[in-house]
Amino acid sequence: MTAERMKPEKIRCDACPVLCYIAEGRSGACDRYANHGGTLVRLDALTVIEHTDQKLVPFMKDARPDEWDGDILQGSRPFVTAVGAGTTYPDYKPAPFIVSQEVAGVDMVTVVTEGIFSYCGVKVKIDTDRHIGHERDVVRVEGEPIGHVMTSEYGSKMLSLGGVEHLTGGSKKEGRVTCDALLRLCNREAVEMVIGEPEHETTVIVQAGQAPIINGIEEKLMRVGCGSAAIGMFAKQWMGHADEVVVVDDHITGVLSEHQAGKMLDVPPTGIRIKGRRSTPGRYFQVAEPGTGWGGTDITDPLVILNTFKPEVAWPGLRLLMVSTTGEQYAYFELDADLTPQPAEVPQALKASADLIAENCEPSVCSVLFMGGAGGSLRAGVTENPVRLTRSVKDSLAYVSCGGADSYVWPGGGITVMVDVLDMPTQSFGYVPTPALVAPIEFTMRVSDYQALGGHMDQITPVAQVVSDSDRKVTPEDTKSDPMDRKNYRWAR
Repeated sequence: MTAERMKPEKIRCDACPVLCYIAEGRSGACDRYANHGGTLVRLDALTVIEHTDQKLVPFMKDARPDEWDGDILQGSRPFVTAVGAGTTYPDYKPAPFIVSQEVAGVDMVTVVTEGIFSYCGVKVKIDTDRHIGHERDVVRVEGEPIGHVMTSEYGSKMLSLGGVEHLTGGSKKEGRVTCDALLRLCNREAVEMVIGEPEHETTVIVQAGQAPIINGIEEKLMRVGCGSAAIGMFAKQWMGHADEVVVVDDHITGVLSEHQAGKMLDVPPTGIRIKGRRSTPGRYFQVAEPGTGWGGTDITDPLVILNTFKPEVAWPGLRLLMVSTTGEQYAYFELDADLTPQPAEVPQALKASADLIAENCEPSVCSVLFMGGAGGSLRAGVTENPVRLTRSVKDSLAYVSCGGADSYVWPGGGITVMVDVLDMPTQSFGYVPTPALVAPIEFTMRVSDYQALGGHMDQITPVAQVVSDSDRKVTPEDTKSDPMDRKNYRWAR
């Protein structure tokens, strides 16, 4: 057989448990590694954060030649992230980059690796009053369950998506769909999901940093507070313009004349009667079913939450304002001779009060937080005695970041981290078809502390030998702290 007819040999990639055999010029199943001339190469550039007082362009390698002064570090202090670094799999190997540099007279080291996270997911915060599902309702993508609705927070709905049960505990399709949805969410892409069961389904499009789209309608505002809080905040705005105000809310509906704020402002009783369960004065629960109408209820006509007024207290001409917790819906009524509310033109002062409520509402937005557990195998890339790394993190001797972004390390055992994906460089996440997410994680500490925990000291490389002009350079977030800042460490406090 001639050399021309011989097929080139495939090379095996050992960066994850799939162990792809990759032909020349092709990439593996994850699209992260490829065969270039018989050599396994990482396709994404190593990402470096440049800390400097100078104004930097987003990607330094794209700068004009006249903007480069010949200094490969651009006269700034780089932080080598794990984005594009590669993994430690099959886990006996040291981390791909263990980088040293001097910071304010202290010898520091950063251990950089992309972790393969089977135990991972995202927590999604959706700022809206709209009902998207009951607690524990299943969240589906492409018909597959990928998570569930959690307990609502003040003005926000919460979702827990992913986790090892969905990635590996269900069908092959469930794992694939879950992994794909998590990857897109973490990389700031939009994902359409369906919440609830047939006949009671809600379609929600979630994208980090963007307003949610619920049943095809883009949300605008997050509530300023519950109905009771709104009464307390804006009671003075209504004095002299309305005799009674009801702020409609799925959770706590407020009534001005009964509320403590109304009492303190000498608002007389009006004889109003509200359907639902009375809590404390001026606060009512369960006035309607949850929904996408007024204040997160299922109503479009606010009068349906009223019983008849008490005839011995109410009076003809009584002025009634009903408004939602975002100020987006409001209506004005006056009682006729039969004490029945009749629609009337809204006085300008009351329109202004609804606008004030809306002005005090923050924009509705989706937040996506990646959450994962750094297991023993990942920690072995840092030290031959993994438990020492855990102890160093708990003792604030080692600082954990994800793509250079601040992370929250949960208390208790292990290293369970949570990070806002908007704080990380774009396209920080990848995947392997096991299925699992690939996410960057860095451990930064003093060189002396790294040696004390049994780190791979012979693998330490000065930062100047790691950073090159082919790397992707990004600027840090203006409001975020530096992983190498002294305040992160116990020894500097």
